[in-house]
Amino acid sequence: MAISYPILSLLSITQFVISQQKTYTISDSLKSKNYEYLDERIDIFKRDPSKAEPYVVYYLLKAKSEKNSLEIVNGYKNYLLLQSDDKSKLIYTDSMVYAARKSQNNALIGSAYLSKGIVYYSQKKYADALDNYIIANDFISKTKDEYLIYKVKYNMALIKYYLGLYDESLALFKDCVNHFKNTNDRAYLNSLHSLGLTYNKLGNYGLCSETNKIGLLAGRQLNNREMECYFMHSEGINQYSKQNYALSIKIIKSTLSCIRANKDFANETLGDLYIGKSYWALNRKQQALHYFDKADRMLDERQYVRPELQEMYELLIDYYITKKKSEVGLYYINRLLKADSISNATYKYLYGKVVKDYDTKKLRTEKKKIEIALNRKKYRELIFIIIINLLVCTSCYLVYRNLRNRRNYRKKFAELMSKNEKVKDSAKLKKIPMEELDVNPDAVIILLKQLEKFERDKKFLEMDWTLVKLAASFNSNTKYLSKVIYFHRGKKFADYINDLKIDYLIELMKTNRMLRNYTNKALAEEAGFSTTQRFTNAFYSRVEISPTFFIRELERQQL
Repeated sequence: MAISYPILSLLSITQFVISQQKTYTISDSLKSKNYEYLDERIDIFKRDPSKAEPYVVYYLLKAKSEKNSLEIVNGYKNYLLLQSDDKSKLIYTDSMVYAARKSQNNALIGSAYLSKGIVYYSQKKYADALDNYIIANDFISKTKDEYLIYKVKYNMALIKYYLGLYDESLALFKDCVNHFKNTNDRAYLNSLHSLGLTYNKLGNYGLCSETNKIGLLAGRQLNNREMECYFMHSEGINQYSKQNYALSIKIIKSTLSCIRANKDFANETLGDLYIGKSYWALNRKQQALHYFDKADRMLDERQYVRPELQEMYELLIDYYITKKKSEVGLYYINRLLKADSISNATYKYLYGKVVKDYDTKKLRTEKKKIEIALNRKKYRELIFIIIINLLVCTSCYLVYRNLRNRRNYRKKFAELMSKNEKVKDSAKLKKIPMEELDVNPDAVIILLKQLEKFERDKKFLEMDWTLVKLAASFNSNTKYLSKVIYFHRGKKFADYINDLKIDYLIELMKTNRMLRNYTNKALAEEAGFSTTQRFTNAFYSRVEISPTFFIRELERQQL
């Protein structure tokens, strides 16, 4: 099926660009300059659009007069530096896409769609960003342009990070760090910064600090200080995670002026949130409320939601209900519901995996109770009873949920430690009468002996086993082998191979502590999986917990 890629009409693009451009008298000296010179001047004045504008305008005029598709796309990309309006930026990216598609150059088209996705991402329109990254990848994958290939990989990692797929984003960011280290200074620093943030989300606070230090040192060595405040900002958040709240406040505050200058509302909001959370942890509630209020405004101004923002509303709901300020508590319930609805739309295909602290249906029911109570001021006692019930129910629910989750995960872990896997397999075994197997009994005996040797010699650790390959190695046919595995091992061929690999790896990790330091990618290779994703999927399918949780629990129990 052909893929349809949306582009803006040439007429609308031309009208917009003409309306936005001022009239300039181009000096003869400027006309003699090449693109490299114009690029240098634009880079020098990139923080002062009024000074950069003449060079940006002439760059595009020069490219159009020469009908140079590559430089036309770069010219429109330069125009993004002059724009603060989100709509204008997107129109210029449409211009880039239009010019690129006329060139029929896959790398150029992919680059244009990638730039459009990056603009959407900067506006926190993640679904639109992802759509454009996927289109970009369709074109870039047909090229050998490693810079663009890794640029797509980096931006896809950002989306995965935002969606909470930290193990997957970690592997991608590591690849980008290794690739960009000797090829692109700014991309290398960006990748290091994102890698540090991911370590923090995975609870590896030491590695986060170490990565931030590497980033700061690398920026100074490369004479590129643009990312310095972001590494400090990341470290401030990391210090909050380490419960060093006063230090967290100090570090994050030192970064905010730089982040505001970059018009980075997302990281400014995140900084306000963590300063507020740090003050809250220090029991300095009034100072915390000031920063929480600043973060709250982003919900209306930008429709911007992060998990930390929802956590903030939960704190405020409990705080004001405890203070018997039900009107304020109701306000923050409404804010949480709004944040929840935005989050639900953004994370729709991941939403089922997110454990929520406040169930939407329950919040709506309790909201209605509070509204009724507040409308009947004469029933002061009723308000008090509702508030107490709300607190009790909420506390009971949270305690119950935490105990349930902890019990379930620990139960799965205990089963693994007591070697209950065979019980699990036997429970799944299909009770098929022997006569329905429709395989010669002698052939069954031979195949079972071959399977036992296959398992005993750990041949399953070899990569890319298929039913056809295994049947050929047994001098049998796929039909017989498939039936014997299904009848005697209780599972389909793919599950049979994957479970053998996972069982082997689990037993190995129980006794080999060095193996617990491996990344998921390294563990996948150890067990003979062709990709990290197949390994993590197979691990969860087998034992219903992630490799990360299993290793963390082993270490916690010092096994």
